[in-house]
Parts: sequence; C-alpha cells; structure tokens
Amino acid sequence: MSELLHFCEHRLQEVSLVFMGLVYVTRILWFLHFKAGKERQGQTGAPSTTPAKGILYSWAIIAMPWAMESTRTKPLLYAQFVVFHLGVAAAITLSFIIPYAPGLLENRLLVWAIQGITAAACAVGLIRMARRAGSRYMRAISSPDDYFSLALLIVWLFFAVLAAPNQTSPEWRLLAFFILTAFFLVYVPFSKISHYLYYPFTRYYFGKSMGYRGVYPLQRSVKSH
Repeated sequence: MSELLHFCEHRLQEVSLVFMGLVYVTRILWFLHFKAGKERQGQTGAPSTTPAKGILYSWAIIAMPWAMESTRTKPLLYAQFVVFHLGVAAAITLSFIIPYAPGLLENRLLVWAIQGITAAACAVGLIRMARRAGSRYMRAISSPDDYFSLALLIVWLFFAVLAAPNQTSPEWRLLAFFILTAFFLVYVPFSKISHYLYYPFTRYYFGKSMGYRGVYPLQRSVKSH
C-alpha cells in the first residue's frame, strides 16, 4: 500500500468525518432553536390513538409501503428506493471495513454481497437519472444539485463495486473510491442528500400532531357487504 492510499483511507476520511459531524451538529442545534407550534384544537379522533403512537407510526411508515398511496400504487418505485438506499449503506459500511477491518473481506461471500447490492444500486441510480432527465415534470422540480448529487452517487457506487475486493493492485480503484467518499462527507451536509438528517425531527413533529388529532396511526374502515 502506498502512502497516498494509506492517507486517503485513514487521515482523509477521519478529517472529512469530523468536518461532516461538526456541520451536522451545528445544523441540528440551529434546527432545534425553532420551537414547534402548539395544538390549537381539542384532541379528536379515536381515543386509542395518541401522540406517542402517532410518532412511532410516523417514524416507521418508511418501512410500510402499504400505508402510503404513493408507494402502495407504485411498488416498483419503492423497490428501487430500497435497493438504492441499501446499496448506499453497503458502500458506507465498506468505507469503514477496508481501513479498519480488512480481514472481513477475506470472506468472498461478503465481497460478492457488497458488490451485488452496490451494483444493483448503481443500476437503480442510472434508472433514476433517466427518469429525472426524461420526465418534464421531474425536470421542472429538479435543481442542478439533484443531477450532480445523483451522478456523483452513481459513480461512487460503481467504484464501491471495484473497491470491494480490497486489492491494492491496481491501486487507482481504491484511491478513487476513498477520494469520492471524502468528497461526499464534505459535500453532503450542504446538498439535498442531507434530507435524512431532518427525517427523525420532521416525522416526530408530524406524527405527534397527527396522533393528537386522531389521524395517526391510520385507521382503515371495514366495508360491509
């Protein structure tokens, strides 16, 4: 391993992680500075529904595609969502395994699993890019950051596939993967990709309010025949 690769796998990643952490802490503290408004109406709905249940339901709804019309009626899009995010999670995990637990990659099944899911996620990214560029409705709501972030993710996932075996010959595959990873760590807090940072907070307030109003968890009516 060259000194450049060792630097990219360790010091570069560590500095980038610290930078991202500091930015995230700053943003969360700023976000918490604003207090949520109080309910101005009396508690309504079924008495079995509470704010606490609404919060839990709101947090978990992302894993319940049947609970949202947008995912219930378009299961293929939800499957793409799952595969894409699993691939990103696998690539993030890989960026820690290679420098800190490389022995795990001696297991060929693990390497193939990481390559399989990151390759599938890369393919989904290409599909998403084609859909975003090909639909006039998607183009109308897309910003340059949407295209740049998605393109960068596609390239990063591609290099994750190449980097998974952790072979230092040729070295450029690992260098490209870790340089891209470091760039992401610095760039993500300022891009739309950071939406996941606010997910727990926004879903908390939404679930609390809807639970108070008796809307969450959703109550399905049973039609009589």
